[in-house]
Amino acid sequence: MQSLSPRARALGAAGLCLVIAAAAGLAVDSRLDRHWILRGLTALLAVCCAALLATDQTRRLRQIVTGVGLGMFGLIIPVSQTTWSKPPEIDFALQVATDAKNAAQKKAQSAVSVADVQAAAEARGGAVGTLPTDKNPQVRGADAYPLVIRAKRDQGRPWACLSFTHGLDAKIRPC
Repeated sequence: MQSLSPRARALGAAGLCLVIAAAAGLAVDSRLDRHWILRGLTALLAVCCAALLATDQTRRLRQIVTGVGLGMFGLIIPVSQTTWSKPPEIDFALQVATDAKNAAQKKAQSAVSVADVQAAAEARGGAVGTLPTDKNPQVRGADAYPLVIRAKRDQGRPWACLSFTHGLDAKIRPC
């Protein structure tokens, strides 16, 4: 049986890395920041490692380094970025955003109000705004976008920032 040429292996590895990077980026909820710059850089590094496959492969060490680079930049980093993109506080903020949007649509509003978000967060057991502390007694993020969403009413951190653009389009990010 004839094996594939180095150029065919390089082209196949580069194509597979690009497919994995695109699929991992699209697997993240559209309301979240998908880290496209970081994803693009890891895809570029994976393609560079695949290009090394097309060059002279006389040394075994170069083949090992190329394989490890392809595994890291083409598979492990894109998949781990996708897995780590939704910690519990972000997941809670996504649920609150969905509930607030549904409440606004039920009331036939063209935009989600701060009161809709507060009601949705409280219904799920969370709160809006930072906790007042001795160091900072003023509550922030409770009356204007971006709102600070806390998954537990009595816990100060971790939290997520939630804002609505164009009326009903939620944007969620860590803050």
